[in-house]
Amino acid sequence: MDSSDEALDIIVTNVVATFRTRCHLNLRTIALEGTNVIYKPEVGKVLMKLRKPKITASIWSSGKIICTGATSEDEAKLGARRLARCLQKLGFKVRFSAFKVVNVLAVCSMPFAIHLVNFTNNNRPIASYEPELHPAATYRIKNLKATIQVFSTGSITVTGPNVQNVATAVEQVYPLLFECQKPLNKRKE
Repeated sequence: MDSSDEALDIIVTNVVATFRTRCHLNLRTIALEGTNVIYKPEVGKVLMKLRKPKITASIWSSGKIICTGATSEDEAKLGARRLARCLQKLGFKVRFSAFKVVNVLAVCSMPFAIHLVNFTNNNRPIASYEPELHPAATYRIKNLKATIQVFSTGSITVTGPNVQNVATAVEQVYPLLFECQKPLNKRKE
């Protein structure tokens, strides 16, 4: 970020993680005896919510659990361990294993507006902009497995496999966005 002195705030809004319990889970038992639980028999899963950290988990009878809603990787791991402990207290022989952060969603605001048509034309093969379908331009970085949604206001949404890749993706796209910034409009008085 050599063109600007100010640092960009990258705010992680959602971390999705998975883990396994290495035992079969009786969803009916969890639904009847667990707290903050929603049973969805038509889908074959149970939703369990934790208040601290604030996460929601989808629990399948196979023992696979997906946690969403955490705001950091550490918080996701803490929440997953708390879920495993809740299931242990319900009488299941849960062993916490195969924890993995699958997806990270973050938002960031550029200190300028962006001319999306110029941005897409300059980065044509990896950037696409379809204003009839979506108000943002999409920029994909294959080696980081990150996708960036760029809005004309300067807001960007980044999804990637982990927090480090999301931060690197923002660092890579910043110079490209800086080239395509809109000139500031002077107010008429």
